[in-house]
Amino acid sequence: MSILDDYYKYFLPIYEPVDFVPHSGHGSHLYDINHNSIIDFAGGVAASALGQTNENLINTLHNQAKTLWHVGNIFTNYPQLELAKKLITNTAFDKIFICNCGSEAVEAALKIARRAAIKTHGEQKHEILAFDKAFHGRTLFSVTAGGQPKYWAGFEPLPPGIIHAPFNSLDNLDTLINKNTAAVIVEPIQAEGGVIPATIEFLQKLRELCDKHDAALIFDEVQTGMGRTGDLFAYMGYNVTPDIITIAKSLANGFPIGVMMTIDKFAHGFEFASHGATFGGNPLSCAVANATFDMINDKNLLNEVKTKHTIFTNKLREINQELDVYCEIRGRGLLIGAELNDKYKGLAYKLVRLAVKYGVSVLNASPNVTRFLPALNIPVDDIITGLERLKLALIEFKNCDMSN
Repeated sequence: MSILDDYYKYFLPIYEPVDFVPHSGHGSHLYDINHNSIIDFAGGVAASALGQTNENLINTLHNQAKTLWHVGNIFTNYPQLELAKKLITNTAFDKIFICNCGSEAVEAALKIARRAAIKTHGEQKHEILAFDKAFHGRTLFSVTAGGQPKYWAGFEPLPPGIIHAPFNSLDNLDTLINKNTAAVIVEPIQAEGGVIPATIEFLQKLRELCDKHDAALIFDEVQTGMGRTGDLFAYMGYNVTPDIITIAKSLANGFPIGVMMTIDKFAHGFEFASHGATFGGNPLSCAVANATFDMINDKNLLNEVKTKHTIFTNKLREINQELDVYCEIRGRGLLIGAELNDKYKGLAYKLVRLAVKYGVSVLNASPNVTRFLPALNIPVDDIITGLERLKLALIEFKNCDMSN
C-alpha cells in the first residue's frame, strides 16, 4: 500500500499530490524515504526562497524556540518589533499588520482600504476593482477579488462591490475607477494566472487614477515579493509605488507568516479591535522572517537572481528550439512561465506529474503554462541539471497519447 493511499483515506480531496513524498531536503534537492531525489523548481509555490535545511534559519528557529514560543497579542515581542522595523525601513510604507499567510494579508488589505474609504467619504465609496485571471487567496473576500470563477464556484453568494476588468488593458479604466472606488488590487505579475507581467503603462495608469479618485492602490506581492523578481519587491523594479502591499510565502522561507503594510493615509481604516490574528506576530515566525529578510535583502543575491533568470530562460529556450513545446517563455527573476503550444493546451498539469518521474518538480500556472519557482540561491549546476531532466520529461510529453 502506498503512502498516498493513506493520504486519500484521511484528507479531503482538495489536492492531488504527485507520486513522490519528500522525507528530507537540502538546498534545492528533495529526497524521499528511499533516498530518491528530485531537483525542486516548484519551490514550495514560491515560499522556499532559500531552499531546504538552511543552516542559518535552522539555528535562528532553534534559538528562538528555546527563548519564547508564543504569546497572545496583548503583548508585543522583540522578533515582531525587529521585523516591523526592517520592513518599514526598507520599503515605502508606514504601518504593518502581521498575520499567518497570503490570504489573510490580502483580506486585511481589502478590509483596511474599504473601511478607510467609508470612514472618510461615506458608504458609497466601497467598490473594489480587481482583474481577470488574478489570484488573491482562498478566503471568501480574497477569492472574490481573484478573477477566476473556478475558485469561487459553489461558494456564492459572494461579497458585493467587487468589479473585474481585463488585466493589462487601459480600456475603460477611466470609467471603472471613479469616485465610488475604495481600492484597486493588482499583482505586478499574475503568477497563478499564467505568469503574465503587468506593463509599466498599465500600473502607471492605475497609480494615476487612484490618486485622482482618492482610492488605495494595493499590490499583491505574496508571490512576487522578497527577491523573487530580482528586486526586493516587484514594485521597486516597476518604479510604481502602491499604497498598500501584501507579502507572505518567501518572507520566512516557507515558515507560515503574512504581512500587510500601508502608508499612513489609509492606516486609520483599522483601529483598536477592528481586526486581528491570534498567531500573527508569533515570535517563531518573526524570528525566521528576520533572518530570511537579512539574507534576501542583499544586492549580490538579488543581482544573482537576475543573472539566473537569463541562464534559466536561455537554457529553456535552447531545449524548446529542439522540441517545440512552448510558444512563449516569460517572467521576471526566478518567476518564469512557459506557455504551451496550441497542440498541448490544457495539459500543463500532465507535465507537472511527468516531470517528477524524471527527477524535477515544476508547477502549472493556468492549464496552459509551466511555472518555475526555484530557490533564489539555487546553484547554476542545479538549474542546468534540472532543465536537462525536464527535457526528458518533455520528450515523453510530446510522444504520449494526449487523450489519456
